[in-house]
Amino acid sequence: MYPRPKSLAVAMFCALLAGGCATTQAAPEPDSGPTPLTASAALGDFGSIDFCSLLAVPGVTEAVPTFESCRAQAGPRTITVGPLAFDADPNLKPYENYPGSVPDGVAIQQSMFNDRSACTRAITFADGNRIDLSVTDGTGDQEARCGVADAAVRSALTAITRHQVGRLTFPDRSWGRVAPCVPLDDHDLDAAAGPNSQPTTGLSGHSCIRGKVSFRLTVETTEPAVPAEKIGGRDARVRVAGAFCLVDTTQPAPGLPGHRELAEISVVETAGTAGEGTCALARGAAGSIFPRLPAA
Repeated sequence: MYPRPKSLAVAMFCALLAGGCATTQAAPEPDSGPTPLTASAALGDFGSIDFCSLLAVPGVTEAVPTFESCRAQAGPRTITVGPLAFDADPNLKPYENYPGSVPDGVAIQQSMFNDRSACTRAITFADGNRIDLSVTDGTGDQEARCGVADAAVRSALTAITRHQVGRLTFPDRSWGRVAPCVPLDDHDLDAAAGPNSQPTTGLSGHSCIRGKVSFRLTVETTEPAVPAEKIGGRDARVRVAGAFCLVDTTQPAPGLPGHRELAEISVVETAGTAGEGTCALARGAAGSIFPRLPAA
């Protein structure tokens, strides 16, 4: 005689009990609601964002994508979308009257800094990263500027929520392929950068800071009126901007006819205004870095 199956024995035991055998089920998990939108979820790889794909504003006649932003003209106005930033900006305040909806976890901020010629907005994501946007002109019409800035914010949010963020591609020999922290991690930069300094890459991956030296790679949007000199075998321009001495060089931008890629080195003078000593350090850093850049 075969033994009874275990399931049948359990059923018979339950039948003998007055209350039967209750079955238990896991309680359904509560709906957690929308997921706060982070910059990485919204934008993907920070190093290849085409910021011009976020800008669909009437009147734009030219939009130039750099490695970390988009610069466009709309009549007398210049619109800049980007770069990405994470550091705190004390000039940014909540923009509670933004005329549009925003994804969960996203905040729109505004700045009153330089509001006689610029209207500035920021799209700040749940992880604290933000996209800065600005509209500048010389008309003095702040209301009109801010109307364009709000339109640029709406355009960017539309592209993001529709998953229409474009990507940059970097052809062979483009400086967009260069890892900027590699040439900074060299003993030739010890004097300019400072002792025991370590390189730290920027959010976009196209810039790096080591101590007092920063190095960025991008597409040139304005050409400073500075005479050229030879540094590291390249035509270079040296200029002072406040506490910084900047040295840059350019090459034709592969894949972007009519434009030039820019490599810029800056050294900061921590004791005040930059001078000849600061520029000597910047020239020395450029002399080490520029020969290592690929030629278009």
